[in-house]
Amino acid sequence: MTPPFARPSPEALTAEILRRTAETGSDKSICPSEVARALAPEEHWRSLMGPVRNAALALLREGRIEILRKGKPVSADAVRGVIRLRAAGTGAPREPDEA
Repeated sequence: MTPPFARPSPEALTAEILRRTAETGSDKSICPSEVARALAPEEHWRSLMGPVRNAALALLREGRIEILRKGKPVSADAVRGVIRLRAAGTGAPREPDEA
């Protein structure tokens, strides 16, 4: 029997996003699932995808990370579907895609 899963706090999600985006380098991004998999047992990581995305959106609004869609930074209003996360102020300068 699997022991109960204790969900990580929003602060733990934020810290893991920031840690992973910082260590990837200036021109690379991470998948949100990397954060979820790091903080949850194998059978529970998918349940963290919504909270990871919410934490990423909060960090985007604070200007601490960029959220990429199809390799380009997007605004918080344009975040949908498959995304990647990157430390703010890294990579080639690009205009946020509003679509």
